[in-house]
Amino acid sequence: MSVGAPKGLASSGQKPITEILHPLSAAEEPLSVTVNVGGDKEAGLTNGTPVETSSPASASSLFNRLQLDDDLEADVRDLYASTETRDLFVTVDDPKKHVSTMETYITYRVSTKTTRIEFDLPEYCVRRRYQDFDWLRIKLEDSQPTHLIPPLPEKFVMKGVVDRFSEEFVETRMKALDKFLKRVADHPVLSFNPHLNAFLSAKDLNKRQGLALLTKVGESVKHVAGGYKLRARPAEFCAMGEYLDTFSQKLGTIDRIAQRILKEQSEYLTELREYGTVYSSWATSEEELQRPLEGVASCVKTCCGALEDQSESMSQDFLPVLREYVLYIESMKNVLRKRDQTQAEYEGRLEAAILRKQEDRTPMPVEVEKCQDKVECFNADLKADWERWQSNKRQDFKQLLTGMADRNINHYEKCQAAWESLITLLQDKQTEDKTSETN
Repeated sequence: MSVGAPKGLASSGQKPITEILHPLSAAEEPLSVTVNVGGDKEAGLTNGTPVETSSPASASSLFNRLQLDDDLEADVRDLYASTETRDLFVTVDDPKKHVSTMETYITYRVSTKTTRIEFDLPEYCVRRRYQDFDWLRIKLEDSQPTHLIPPLPEKFVMKGVVDRFSEEFVETRMKALDKFLKRVADHPVLSFNPHLNAFLSAKDLNKRQGLALLTKVGESVKHVAGGYKLRARPAEFCAMGEYLDTFSQKLGTIDRIAQRILKEQSEYLTELREYGTVYSSWATSEEELQRPLEGVASCVKTCCGALEDQSESMSQDFLPVLREYVLYIESMKNVLRKRDQTQAEYEGRLEAAILRKQEDRTPMPVEVEKCQDKVECFNADLKADWERWQSNKRQDFKQLLTGMADRNINHYEKCQAAWESLITLLQDKQTEDKTSETN
């Protein structure tokens, strides 16, 4: 039985996916299993045979990866993320509204530049709608089950947005779709998937086959839902699950508070505008105080504009990143569940083979070794994607928090400058009054 990483697997991402036969793509008889990760912490079978696990990693070490350290260079060492080695560039822009007798929808321009031999041309430009992006993600998830597939934005309504054809909604969705496609194009394995090639280059997509395959996958997952119980997740994957739960709670709390802040800012903005209007109307009936009152009204107006910009930035830049990572967490949990199912299948086949061997001394079946290869491949792919996800997360949140700090500084600088100008105006007014009294 093989112990090291099996040869010819796509776990390293060093070869194009078209040249590699992934062991999970082989047709095998499904085994009924039930995933139960809440049991015994020691990995082992009922007869005492230990199950191979990877080296444990403490949950605290994984929690520390969220810390925003200053080592930006460590986050960009991945050669696949470097612009110097990238050979596939994609952009999503130019949303257009289409109205027909049957439906109304938005399409986006998808532009591609590449030097890869898998593409017939160096540049492509096609138009895709949301359901086309959804088709691509389904195909990637179906054909690359061991990898983390980036999430898509919610299909219909985002928080705070009612009209899905509004300019704000379309702009936010376009940015999210662009980020999704860039993440796929930067992945060392997913970027070589033939379905991505078709999505970027084909004028028309045959999506019916994809939906049929999705149905089969769903039936297969249901079939796997009973029988064998997973003994225990390896410690490092337990730590991943605990980290995701904690991270999800933190993001959820931040999102709820940010929503309340936005609501309160909107209410405060309404009151502040009315407050400034009062000073403007007062200035028209108070000749002696006209300039100071108009100065106050001008300051309030400046503060209103600064607050409006700050709220808009939080709504369009800050919150979408939080929501993307909430969806990312669900995608990662889904991959972990698939890994557990693969491990449970291996444990079940191994236990059955050991029992048969004890009875009639038959050799270890080949399918047991294949199942072990599947587990090893799943573990390697998942750990590689986990590290890539953590690196991307650190960069995204450093940029997000830096941008938030800059916007707050800009907001308060505008307000401070406005009120300081009022002080200068009042001092000038006081000097003029004293001069007038002296004369």
